Amino acid sequence: MSFNSIYETSGSAMRAQVMRLDTIASNLANADTAASSADEAYRAIKPVFSALYEQVNDGQSLSAKVQMLGIVESDRTVEQRYEPNNPLANEEGYVFYSNVNELEEMADMMSASRSYQTSVEVMGRVSSMQQSILKLGQ
Repeated sequence: MSFNSIYETSGSAMRAQVMRLDTIASNLANADTAASSADEAYRAIKPVFSALYEQVNDGQSLSAKVQMLGIVESDRTVEQRYEPNNPLANEEGYVFYSNVNELEEMADMMSASRSYQTSVEVMGRVSSMQQSILKLGQ
C-alpha cells in the first residue's frame, strides 16, 4: 500500500467522522424542540456508512475507504407530553417532542471524536515515516 492510499483511507475516515459529528450536532440542537403533531416533531438522524474496497498497486494489495451511503431518520417514537397550556398543544392538549436520546448522542460524539483523532494520528505517523525516508538519503 502506498503512502497516498493511506492518506486517502485516513481522509475518508476523517470525512465520515465529521459527518457523524454534524448529525450529532443537529440532533443535540433539536433535542428539546416541540411540535403540535408527531409528524412535525424532529426525528434524530444518523449517517450510514459502508466500506469501499479497491485493488491498488496493480492488484497487489487491497485498500478500503469509507463511503457515505446516506442519512436515515430514527424510527424511535417521539415523546408525547400533556401540556394543555402550551401554544403548540393539539386539540387534546398534547405536545410532541423530538426522539433524540441526549446520552446516546453524547456517547456517539465521544466515539466520533476519538475516531477522528486516531485518523489524525495515522496521518501524522505516515508523514513522520516519509520524513525518515527522506533523511536516509542524506
